[in-house]
Amino acid sequence: MKSPQAPGAATELAAVVGDAYCLTDPADLRTYESDGLDGLRIRPAIVVLPATTEEVAAAVRVARRYGMPLVPRGSGTGLSGGALPSADCLLVVLSRMTKILSVDLENRRMRVQPGVINLDVSRTIAATGYYYAPDPSSQSVCSIGGNIAENSGGAHCLKYGFTVNHVVAATVVLADGSVVEIGSEAADPVGYDLMAAVVGSEGLVGIVTEAVIRILRVPESTRTFFATFPSTDEAGACVSAIVAAGIVPAAVEMMDALAIEAIVKATGVDWPLDVGAAILMDVDGNHAEVEHTATAAVEIANSQGAIEVRAPANEAERALMWKGRKSAFAAMGRISPNYYVADGVIPRSAIAAVLREIAELGASEGLRVANVFHAGDGNLHPLVLYDVRVPGELERAERVAGNILKLCIRYGGSITGEHGVGADKASYMGDLFADADLETMNYVRCAFDPERAFNPGKVFPTPRLCGDIPGPYRAHPSEVAGTADRG
Repeated sequence: MKSPQAPGAATELAAVVGDAYCLTDPADLRTYESDGLDGLRIRPAIVVLPATTEEVAAAVRVARRYGMPLVPRGSGTGLSGGALPSADCLLVVLSRMTKILSVDLENRRMRVQPGVINLDVSRTIAATGYYYAPDPSSQSVCSIGGNIAENSGGAHCLKYGFTVNHVVAATVVLADGSVVEIGSEAADPVGYDLMAAVVGSEGLVGIVTEAVIRILRVPESTRTFFATFPSTDEAGACVSAIVAAGIVPAAVEMMDALAIEAIVKATGVDWPLDVGAAILMDVDGNHAEVEHTATAAVEIANSQGAIEVRAPANEAERALMWKGRKSAFAAMGRISPNYYVADGVIPRSAIAAVLREIAELGASEGLRVANVFHAGDGNLHPLVLYDVRVPGELERAERVAGNILKLCIRYGGSITGEHGVGADKASYMGDLFADADLETMNYVRCAFDPERAFNPGKVFPTPRLCGDIPGPYRAHPSEVAGTADRG
């Protein structure tokens, strides 16, 4: 059964990508109604799964001829509705583009297609002693293209930075179907840093079809320790004290009691349940440096009231510790039927105070909030636990999550650290930015996509003119009458 919305477009798109990779049957389209934020669902008009840059560009040109908005999608693991389709859109799914195109160990570069899974990059080059640093918790399933769209980080972003620090060049399909090369494989290129505009743009400026990424040598030595504390107050103070001492850990992750309970039930890791919080920390580098910084960090943890500090006995035990942390989101199913993921940033020094207020926000709505997050850079991931079968609980969970974002802003932070704004948090952009800031961001977007055809309805709050709808720009009646202008 073909979609009645754009039969001509479907015929042309099938000629571009092949009948098997142009989906219009409603049963097939249901698969793509949402990303990891499954509370929002919109069925696309057509889904295509191209395999090459040329196919992506041709599909974009077809969609533009038919006036269809375009939404790029990778693995669909995003948590902010960034890959949520818009009404009557063409959804461009890049999951077939999984080739590693080249490996240049001499210059520490790899060229990959956007559908390559994050962890597969490191697996491919592991035997050479290199790896790819950005490591989101979903790295075994999330794609490089999605990481670029959201500027994903991960546990080790404190020392090694986010995706923007590791993607140096890209092939991008623009809104008119043209193909451009931006960035450079050189270490210090001349000219505007257009990669900074593309990475983290959430699909608003173009579709990345190839990316050149930096790879790093595996550190000579890594030391890990796990410390437990009476409460999040002592754990938060410990994180601040470690960084204040001049130590730059590779990763510092923090979990509260609820998170620990879920992780233990899901993975069987041997962590105590009678504690208020725990920290999992890596330090890496050359052997002498690692031994010195690890010893200093453990001393600080003990001075800040740690109940116990333990180090893994071997690599298998260390891997299990990190498996526990990286499984935390999925583990929440062991203690709650549903959860709503928030994502905000605060100063490290405010961790203890903010966690106390988050607990109060949850209690005010009769809900529990579990916390597991990148403590080193203050990137919170509160998980608001609820049961969708209980009338009103989803709405209460959304209210708590929204108030957590406002709390982050009040403490001088941000409404997202790595999950993006998407459709989920667009309404809070006005709380974080002034109108002039939002207008400037729109100007950058329109420099790439004047008609705003890519990923409409995301990131920015309600359009400036009442009556504007997502999709290619349409003049508002007040503009036609001359009583308002587009600016």
